[in-house]
Amino acid sequence: MGGDDTWSSALHRLWQAASRAEEVSALADDVYAPLLATPGVHLVVGTRWEDRQILRYMRALAAGSDSPVITATSRSVPEAAVREPGDEPVVTRIPVAALDDAGWPEAELLRRTPGATFVVCTFRLDHRGWASLGVGVDASADVAAVEGRLAQAVDVIVACHTGILQRGREARRGADDALLAEASLQMDSSLDVEETLRRVARIAVPAVAEGALVHLLRSEGPEFVAATHVSVQQRRALEEIGRGNPWLAALLARRGEDEDTVFLSGPELDGSPFADTAEATDASDASDASHGDGDGARPGAAGGDRHSTVISVSTLRARGRVVGSITFVHQRPEARLPSSAFLRSLATRAALSIDNALLYELRRHAVLSLQEHLLPSQLPVTDQWDLSASYEVGDPMLDVGGDFYDAVPRPDGSIALLIGDVCGRGAEAAALTGLARHTLRTLLEQGTDPGTALSRLNRALRQERASRFLTAVVATLAPQADGTALLTTCSAGHPSPLVLRSDGTVSEVLTGGLLLGVLDDVSYESHEERIGPDDTVVLFTDGLTESREAGGAFFESILPVRLAALRGFDAAHIAESLTQQAKAYRASGQDDIALLVARWTGVPPGADLLPQPLQLVRTAR
Repeated sequence: MGGDDTWSSALHRLWQAASRAEEVSALADDVYAPLLATPGVHLVVGTRWEDRQILRYMRALAAGSDSPVITATSRSVPEAAVREPGDEPVVTRIPVAALDDAGWPEAELLRRTPGATFVVCTFRLDHRGWASLGVGVDASADVAAVEGRLAQAVDVIVACHTGILQRGREARRGADDALLAEASLQMDSSLDVEETLRRVARIAVPAVAEGALVHLLRSEGPEFVAATHVSVQQRRALEEIGRGNPWLAALLARRGEDEDTVFLSGPELDGSPFADTAEATDASDASDASHGDGDGARPGAAGGDRHSTVISVSTLRARGRVVGSITFVHQRPEARLPSSAFLRSLATRAALSIDNALLYELRRHAVLSLQEHLLPSQLPVTDQWDLSASYEVGDPMLDVGGDFYDAVPRPDGSIALLIGDVCGRGAEAAALTGLARHTLRTLLEQGTDPGTALSRLNRALRQERASRFLTAVVATLAPQADGTALLTTCSAGHPSPLVLRSDGTVSEVLTGGLLLGVLDDVSYESHEERIGPDDTVVLFTDGLTESREAGGAFFESILPVRLAALRGFDAAHIAESLTQQAKAYRASGQDDIALLVARWTGVPPGADLLPQPLQLVRTAR
């Protein structure tokens, strides 16, 4: 056949175009024109089919015409099913007169051209459909050569389509990997269970699906936690479905511990709130026409994109137990549906994040509960003093802290205030905290002076061979006949207490002493001073003073000013205010904060100084 060199050049250009094409249809001009230039060829026509008999596309170019005839459709052609090829391309010669319009939509176009024979190659593109490329030729054509050129053109088309699919799969895998990585970061950034579940739903929409519902598994059954949708209106509908729709509840109950992701569509959704119905589609049409936003009242109704709804349900399983489920609402082409493997991977990551959040909640509750048991639940109160305490856990996820405090009535009518801080956190620190507080409390209740009490605690720690040291300060308030109180303070390496005077001045109680648990024989000296009515003594741990702002300054530098500003307030307000101010101040540091505040209310001169009747008031923790 003449023009072989021309065809070879055209075929070379076709391969080059195929390597760059993002869609097979982009090759049309490079395929149709060279074939139409072949001697004896009067028409080139191609078709694209889905599901054996659904004609999606037909393109034809006749000799002497500059513009192709293009038909985009979704027409069902049942008789065309017999044309579907196997795995290999099939070339067929058929007289145009023998073509039946019922199975050959190309027939009408072929009859308009001089060609008497239709040479057509049918071939499979992918599992969803097939295609054909054919030419109408007259008696002058070298039919064998035409068949060869058709086969070569089809080879390029198939290779192009395969490459496009491969690049699409690679891009999809890359996007999926990026989404999974981002999902892990987002979900792991919160240790709040419900916030983690909400993030699971938000991350997946619209990248994975148009809507999502997340349920947490409780002993009584699935508990709805979060829902989202690309449409605000449909999100509200999803929330209602998630909270108590019987169909969905039954589906989740049936799923049980099944690890496989299940996809439901078509008749499987009959009777569900996600069913695609004609009424739902008509309603969506009306909504689109009147509002232009495509928001329908039913999450499952076929909306403006007209894609059938597909529901996928994935079980959230972590560490051998089911923690919940995630239900996706997909309203997109089949090619854009996520794979089961991807959904399983997303569900696994979500389940681990949720399980971590659940474990954190349990641990946080245990830490806070244990912390409460290491602190007094009540403080003594009489008409002579106003007592209050505040405790703020710096970071509950670490472990139990070592800060402690107490207030102990003494046989002589005085009261002993104590506060301390065990080095480190955890079970060992908690055990040492309990030992220290209860040892000091017992000694002080018996009337032991502060210095001796600290020395005996130090001896007990050394005998127990405690591996941690601790700091502590003990202060006693003894009523005096002149209406003042004698403040006796003894410290073992602890931050010095502050005294807020009734006139607003703030002074530091000068104390010193070695840490507890370091040396065997240690004695501690006491410092004495008087305090008057409405003077306030503030004891605290270093979590208060070492709260640090972004610029590096410590709260300690402004503590006297902040305390002075609280003149006239009761002990409870002072304790809570200083704690919250330190929390707001710090940009770094997660140490616990403990405060014990005692405001001396005074006694009239000459009043009976015998021990006063005691009441108990719960501490603020």
